[in-house]
Amino acid sequence: MLTDGEVIQLVGANRRDVALAAILQAYRRKVFGLAYSFVRNREAAEDVAQEVFIRVWRALPSFDARASLSTWIYTIARNTSLSALRARHREVPLEATALEATAAAEFAESSAERAALARLVDQLPDRQRQVVLLYYLQEQSHEEVASMLAMPVGTVKTLLHRARARLTAAAGGSDR
Repeated sequence: MLTDGEVIQLVGANRRDVALAAILQAYRRKVFGLAYSFVRNREAAEDVAQEVFIRVWRALPSFDARASLSTWIYTIARNTSLSALRARHREVPLEATALEATAAAEFAESSAERAALARLVDQLPDRQRQVVLLYYLQEQSHEEVASMLAMPVGTVKTLLHRARARLTAAAGGSDR
């Protein structure tokens, strides 16, 4: 993975293609996961992720490292996801889809548990679901989630606490 300074050097040396290849390798899954947490549809998330990397490619010359590369990319991903979500709301209403089993695999051991947890996570309010997926699935820190979703760290912690309480209550109050 390239450092922020190395990305700036590559762009300055007219080697954006090398910089983008490294960025794609490092952030492809994370950008897709963030997009999915917003649009809740695999195909739409793939489209959003592709658009994110097109925007990153175009904007690389303006990256100045005032924010970290990851924060810059996640901000582009968040804004692109929100734009896609607004566009989808104008076209057709979002359908409630279950969280894919591959994502739930990070949380549970058996396929039955994964499916049950996926349904529970999918029923969380949007902001709680996004925070849960970023914090647990993508293993982002409170600060990183706050930066990605443009909210205070305290709000992230509150949303996680409320989501855990809802999940526990919905699962019948068990610790599992």
